[in-house]
This record gives sequence, C-alpha cells and structure tokens, in this order.
Amino acid sequence: WILLLLLLLPALLWTSSTFVFYFKKVFYVAWMMMLAVVAIPICFLKSGGRDIENMRVIRFLVRHVKYFLGLRFQVSGWEHLQTEGPYVIISNHQSSLDVLAMMEILPDRCTMVAKKELVYAGTVGIVSWLGGIVFINRKKTSDAKSVMTDAANTMLQDQIRLWVFPEGTRNQKGDLLPFKKGAFHLAVQAQAPIIPLVISSYSNFYLGKEKQFNSGMNVFFSFPFLSILFNSGK
Repeated sequence: WILLLLLLLPALLWTSSTFVFYFKKVFYVAWMMMLAVVAIPICFLKSGGRDIENMRVIRFLVRHVKYFLGLRFQVSGWEHLQTEGPYVIISNHQSSLDVLAMMEILPDRCTMVAKKELVYAGTVGIVSWLGGIVFINRKKTSDAKSVMTDAANTMLQDQIRLWVFPEGTRNQKGDLLPFKKGAFHLAVQAQAPIIPLVISSYSNFYLGKEKQFNSGMNVFFSFPFLSILFNSGK
C-alpha cells in the first residue's frame, strides 16, 4: 500500500488541485510541529526557558518553510520596521500562513499576541510559550485587559516589540473587520508607537473554500509609525 501510494502521489499532485490543497495543509502543520520539536531543546539550551530571544531561533527555523509550499515574499517599507525601542505592529490576519509572513520580517526582540488556545497546540504551543508569546483569553475581557497591561509593562522594562492582529480573528474576505481596542490600549500604556503593516491577499494562491493552494507571491506593505498620545483627562 505504501509503494502504491508513493506511485500515485506524483499523479495526484499533478492532476488534483483539491489533493494538493490538503497535502500542503497537512504537510504544513506536520512540518511546523516537527520544527517545534527541534526548536524546544535549542531554546532551553540558549535561554534556559521562556525568553523573547528564543524568537530568533524560531524565526531561523521557520523561514525555509515557504519554499516547500511554493511561496515567495516581497517587502515594501522595510525601513519602517527598523525603528528603535518598543513599538506595536498591527496587521491583518488571514490564515495560519500568517506565521510564515511574520517570520519573514519579524524584527529582533519582537513577539506576538495570540489566543490562549494556541498554548495547547502540542509542540507548537510549547515553543510559542518559550518564544514569549503573550496569550490572551478572548472570552474573558477582564483577563485580556490584565494580560495586556502586564505586556505593556514588559514592553517598557525589557524594550520589546509586540505584533498584534487587531481584528481578533481570521478574515479572508479581502476587507478588514472592526478593530478590537487592545492594541491601542497597549500602545497607550507602553507609550509606544504603532506600525501598521498590511499583508496582501492570499487569494491569488490560497482559497480555503475552493480548496486551492498554489504557488504564489505575497507582498507586505509597512507604513510609517503612528504615535498614540496619552491623555490622563480622558
């Protein structure tokens, strides 16, 4: 059966776009979990545990995955991400492929805000925790606010950057959902600028409903930072 499957695999990859879609999806998840297995001991040896510097390890290990999936990235406005000190990156959120986009341009000493459920995602959850990712419970507003306040204090004390998806959920419709307030409260509390970043639509190579996952180009547009001023009277 294994030999038959190996013989059929090239034919299916060549003739069936649906098979290619599921094959790439399964490969992507499995390979990311395997990379996490490699990253976990390296992170412990490098930093002794949870540390934002572990994102360097994760970034290095993940950057090659795009080649397996036939993806390429192009960055416009790279200079805006070279800002010194802490800042908040806000960007649109389309799918789990955003991880590859992030690792392509992730600045040093930068981690992300993610839903709490990610920490339970096997080896990926463990390495996410080791990378200093900030986990929030979207169902409990009070808990989320408390975590974001702690994150703002950490930004100031440790001079780190945070990547936030202000829509709060994935959106592949080509537009933007209403923004949650968390990223802006974070910037105010940390007195840090916001750098808006747009990830171009995946629709030219990835369509979830149509079960299409082709090779393609993805473009990032980074814009000059926005200063959020704090007014204690409001």
